[in-house]
Amino acid sequence: MNNKSKTNMIGKIWRGYSFIFVFFIIFLVYALTSSGFTWSATMNIFRHSAVIGIVALGMGLVCLTGEIDLSAGSTLAFVSGFSVVIFNMTNGNIAATLIFSLVMGALLGLINGILVGVVKMPSFIVTLATMLIYRSFAQYFCQHISKKLIGGGSSVYKMTSGLAGYDSMYGFGNGKLATLPIVGIVLILFTVLFVYITNDTKFGKKIYAVGSSEKGAFMSGINVRLMKMMSFVIMGVMIGAAAFLWICMNGSSDPATTGNSYEMYAIAAVVLGGIAMSGGKGKMIGVLFGSLSYTVIDKIIIALKMDSLINNAIKGIILILVILIQVAGPQIKEKFMTSKE
Repeated sequence: MNNKSKTNMIGKIWRGYSFIFVFFIIFLVYALTSSGFTWSATMNIFRHSAVIGIVALGMGLVCLTGEIDLSAGSTLAFVSGFSVVIFNMTNGNIAATLIFSLVMGALLGLINGILVGVVKMPSFIVTLATMLIYRSFAQYFCQHISKKLIGGGSSVYKMTSGLAGYDSMYGFGNGKLATLPIVGIVLILFTVLFVYITNDTKFGKKIYAVGSSEKGAFMSGINVRLMKMMSFVIMGVMIGAAAFLWICMNGSSDPATTGNSYEMYAIAAVVLGGIAMSGGKGKMIGVLFGSLSYTVIDKIIIALKMDSLINNAIKGIILILVILIQVAGPQIKEKFMTSKE
């Protein structure tokens, strides 16, 4: 193999799997800066990444179609809050709570999907509106539902600890298998599922086709409206799963703070994972590494004892830099190749 072939091969690997290298670089920085760096702390990265990672997988699918969902955090607050109500209402029935979480998430995603995919409204405007609506409803009903159903509080949905399924759910949300948190295993399993769907199914190929070129996808016989609507429905299901994990881990849901800025965190994980916001490019496996990277960045900021007020500014700068690389990289390469010719 000559030098040119080796260079091309290395370049191809970097373009396809740069998110892995980025994660390990960030993780190395964390290992060097954290005084409390242990195996247990490393495994806890999966725990802290679980909810946002699952939401980010759904966001990744939506972004592959060239759309965006700004209502993710509010949907998480709404679904997790009402899941607590169902748990208390059914005397701690875990199955009923899980089914409700998934179905309610799917229904809220369907509302977004119909407005974006069928009515053809801009996803930015639609999900900005539903972001306000879902959060507002979550807060309003928390003040007007029977205290018994919200666990006795006045502003927080709280699972009643004396009910039959409480210990099982809390144990699931905070338990470990060997040394890996159970919720981290759930994230890995969902990632495997999404990698399979996007790589090895007709549905996945259609999603990429829609994101690459809506007109081209339509001309090839793909129902573009249905694909977009389904991506939002799946996004809703993933938020439903994340909401169930949230209440398993925390035992409660605060409608004012639960899921705050999670849409931004999910988008950041998607971008760090190499999925293009313009749609049609990127790998779902990258979302897992993007989620882990974002969690590690947060831990680095804490380890360096930076002012908490500057945290989001640092994350925002990192996000801009990653997007800049995504946008400028191909342009620089094109100019470089043109100058060589």
